[in-house]
Amino acid sequence: MKRSELIQIIESKKSVLCVGLDPDISKLPKSYGSNAKGLAQFCKDIIDSTADHAVAYKPNLAFFESIGSSGWEALAEVAEYLKGFPEHFSIADAKRGDIGNTSRMYAEGILNKMGFDSITVAPYMGKDSLEPFLIPGKWGIGLGLTSNSGAQDFQMKRMKDNRYFFEHVLDSYLDWTSPESWMVVVGATQSQSLKSIRFKLPDHFFLVPGIGHQGGSIEDVMNLASFKSGFGKGVLINASRSICFASSGDNAAQAARNEASRLHQEMISHW
Repeated sequence: MKRSELIQIIESKKSVLCVGLDPDISKLPKSYGSNAKGLAQFCKDIIDSTADHAVAYKPNLAFFESIGSSGWEALAEVAEYLKGFPEHFSIADAKRGDIGNTSRMYAEGILNKMGFDSITVAPYMGKDSLEPFLIPGKWGIGLGLTSNSGAQDFQMKRMKDNRYFFEHVLDSYLDWTSPESWMVVVGATQSQSLKSIRFKLPDHFFLVPGIGHQGGSIEDVMNLASFKSGFGKGVLINASRSICFASSGDNAAQAARNEASRLHQEMISHW
């Protein structure tokens, strides 16, 4: 998906909602069972019920990998299903990053073979670990400043030049990547840094986790992290557990739709 297409979808729907598909098999409603078939069906039902409100979907590969080889088959089924929603941006939340030859294999499997629009990556092995993900028509999404408390351990450490380490990473993205095909992960819980990160990266899209259970604010994200022009917004705000597990009963899909609708309406109120 091209940047211009993503912006058009966002503006036409007035939504920046990304639904994170974190199908914890231990939490699936009983009607889905506890196997890969039920896991895949659960994800497809969440997609169906929220598609009117979302502009992106982000399967978290760990939840599929956790059940073994059948989980990979379920992931492939979900990836194929998402191709039936061409006006939704697909993100493989994999956080890959390795030497160039290995990264090329990750890119080939996830972006080309499975057909995801994008993949999340960890940049800490350097430029050569990111270059294989720079595929025409695809996106890399690099970690920037994450929403977890452990971000303090490395990302928020000061360097000798007084920059935070995460700022060094962001500066590297400016040198190595294009806003046409690269996004940056910035946690919604890092509201004190959103404005300065947007100033540093005026044109890159941000993937913003951390609302819902982690306590981040849609209002803060949209006010502090949107593009200066406002057009296209420049953020994808992810919600996972608050949507997928809005209910543990047989009404899970409807409850997910209701929560997605609520978040969408909140986004519209800050448009």
